[in-house]
This record gives sequence, C-alpha cells and structure tokens, in this order.
Amino acid sequence: MFNQEIRKAAKQKGVRLWQIAEALGITDANFSRKLRREFSETERARILAIIDRIAEGI
Repeated sequence: MFNQEIRKAAKQKGVRLWQIAEALGITDANFSRKLRREFSETERARILAIIDRIAEGI
C-alpha cells in the first residue's frame, strides 16, 4: 500500500484523512485518490507537517 508513512502518522495522532484533505483545500475523495500513488518527498513533508499541525489543535 502506498503512503504508509502518512497513513500511520495520521492514525497515531488521531487525525482523520478528511481533515488533511480540508487543510489541503481538496475533497476527501480526491485526497484518497492521491494516496493511491506515492507522493514526492516535498509533498510528503508538507502533508506530515499538516498532520502535526492538526494534531496540536486536537
């Protein structure tokens, strides 16, 4: 499965995928589709930062 690091980080921090999608300004369906392919290192770092930011606000 692709993007395991992102999925694992979100799950561990209690962040839902729809919350990440909302922060990216896309629908949760589009984000789920994007997860089917591996992200670039830049995009992965951006998403992991979003996960951290959302987790801090929870």
